[in-house]
Amino acid sequence: MNSLVVLLGPTGVGKTELSLQVAERFGSPIISSDSRQLYKDLPIGTAAPTPGQRARVKHYMVGTLSLTDYYSASNFEKDVISLLSELHKTIPTVVMAGGSMMYIDAVCKGIDDIPTVTPEIRDALYRQYETEGLAPILAELKEADPVHYEEVDRDNYKRVIHAVEICRMTGKPYSSFRTNSKKERPFRIIKVGLARDRDELCERIDRRVDQMMDEGLLEEARRVYPFRHLNSLNTVGYKELFHYLSGEWTLDLAVAKIKRDSRVYARKQMTWFKRDPEITWFHPEDTEAIFAHLGQQVL
Repeated sequence: MNSLVVLLGPTGVGKTELSLQVAERFGSPIISSDSRQLYKDLPIGTAAPTPGQRARVKHYMVGTLSLTDYYSASNFEKDVISLLSELHKTIPTVVMAGGSMMYIDAVCKGIDDIPTVTPEIRDALYRQYETEGLAPILAELKEADPVHYEEVDRDNYKRVIHAVEICRMTGKPYSSFRTNSKKERPFRIIKVGLARDRDELCERIDRRVDQMMDEGLLEEARRVYPFRHLNSLNTVGYKELFHYLSGEWTLDLAVAKIKRDSRVYARKQMTWFKRDPEITWFHPEDTEAIFAHLGQQVL
């Protein structure tokens, strides 16, 4: 039976180098499950694979979108399942690596078939959010779908807005489209989680942010600053530097905020992943145990 090896873990944990080693071991390309690496204009801030790394191993789902392109976990599910059906014809074990929780779940478990939102409805809601804040959109969700209102993370404006988009477009509650049923996949899924001690991970995150700044993250943010209102740029690293570029913050404060927000995001990732009993956890430098585990699972 064909296999999909999923290497996952929080930002900064060390997925990239291990994914290259695993892919080389199995003669596999790497499918990126990082939702921001899809955008071709953000190589530094998303820690996209370098030309050297892409020369070592072929990568998919990296640098394929423009900042203005709409993309979702549902699109990712369809694209990756289609890609896997082709790759598995000649490569029995394929590697997918990244940390975008919903994108990983979309491939491994499937997501509900929720209608695609029209640009007009999306633009109208984001304009409302920018001018009025989240409160009236939350009120609309409570009225249109009280079930989902009780379940949704009300501090996550993207999820709130998306639910209201569906309510407006279909005239039905967002929760009516959610079945939460796991889809069967025609391949074995082996999930390997990478984790480090909290202090060790925080130190690595801080170092990585400093390295990104040295590599030109500020210049990259300056290039995309005119598009700062786009959802594709509502991500750690860019939104903090936009505050500096607009004159609101000093550069030192913006960099400190990137480090803090990256650590917060890493905690959210671990909270999400820890709920999944199918993940087997390792320290990323314990390659001998990781390869032994994979050898037992793939055989």
